Amino acid sequence: MDFSLPDDVTAFLREIDDFIETRIEPLQAQHPQYFDHRREWARTDWDAGGTPTAAWEDLLGQMRDLADEAGFYRYALPRELGGSGASNLELAIVREHLAARGLGLHNDLQNESSIVANLPFVHIVLDFGTAAQREELLEPMIAGRAHVAFALTEPEHGSDATWMDTRAVRDGDDWVITGAKRWNSNVHRATHDVVFARTSGDDGAAHGITAFVVPMQTPGVEVLSYDWTFNMPTDHANVRLAGVRVPNEAILGGEGEGLTIAQHFVHENRIRQAASSLGAAQYCIDRSVQRAQERVTFGQPLARRQAVQWPLVELQTEAEMVRGLVRKAAWQLDRVDDPVEVGGIVSMANYRSNRLVCEAADRAIQVFGGEGYSRHQPFEHIYRHHRRYRITEGSEEIQMRRVAGYLFGFAGPRRAANRP
Repeated sequence: MDFSLPDDVTAFLREIDDFIETRIEPLQAQHPQYFDHRREWARTDWDAGGTPTAAWEDLLGQMRDLADEAGFYRYALPRELGGSGASNLELAIVREHLAARGLGLHNDLQNESSIVANLPFVHIVLDFGTAAQREELLEPMIAGRAHVAFALTEPEHGSDATWMDTRAVRDGDDWVITGAKRWNSNVHRATHDVVFARTSGDDGAAHGITAFVVPMQTPGVEVLSYDWTFNMPTDHANVRLAGVRVPNEAILGGEGEGLTIAQHFVHENRIRQAASSLGAAQYCIDRSVQRAQERVTFGQPLARRQAVQWPLVELQTEAEMVRGLVRKAAWQLDRVDDPVEVGGIVSMANYRSNRLVCEAADRAIQVFGGEGYSRHQPFEHIYRHHRRYRITEGSEEIQMRRVAGYLFGFAGPRRAANRP
């Protein structure tokens, strides 16, 4: 078994590093307030609901345009959309590498902004959208002219999405949607919101939920407020849907099949996000080791203290194991038609990576001492950012529940054999 990376991938990583050093870091240096101890405050428009400032998002747009012009941005997209058709495994390796470089304009996960884009909804529209939806959304989403929000979670329903209260009923050739959504991310700049609503079936049934592509300017769509979070700025809106009328053509992926859309979205996003958490964890470990070698206390480097050594040994061991898990999960994801088939291992990789990065950031804070606790080091920001992924990609408990389903035959490939 050969664990070395393919030559074309290692060459691509070298190209990435050169591009970051020659094009992105000089641009970042012109705007230090977004990346030093002022980052949270400079990025946030506190008088506009705590949403990102226009200047910060303009800078992210400049980065995106440079990366697209240089041929990096669309790496994971199909060739028909100008991409390289990279596999999930290749993208996982790249995202780990970018995050392992630390915080920067090259890869700011708070906005899912990176020189190598993670655009799972582009894949969704390509695979499930109508010809008209692909024409309206695909290239505009890639180029940043259109932004699509994801309205699944509700005030009273999070991971239990099959129990959602939002309803859509037919009225002639139209549908009328009524309900409320919470944590409706990206709404502050969205041109469209993909709204999930029950159109048939009983509460708790997987079938009968439909996804609708709703333009944000549609009458009845009302953004009530934004939830301020552990890590700011926020783009997580509370949205009311009061008799929102859309045509039948707004359905994405077929009537009653909305959860198929959601499952494809979260599975691909989970493995990519897991790779980024792993990379950020490795960054924290590497910086901690460097600090321990340089910092002298009581006449000796911290690196000679077992109290410092052993926690970092544990973290490095965990990182090596998680790396194998993430790459195996991505490799398996590339070999199935339905990502649900490998949902168990994807969930394993996701929840372990997210837990690891929180532990690594916390340990880095401890190794750096008071300086680590300050905003002059990046670890508190890494912790606050990645802590959310133990909830938002399907909570840690939900991920473990999914793994248990695959393990005991209640879900996945063992399910048929387990039925009475």
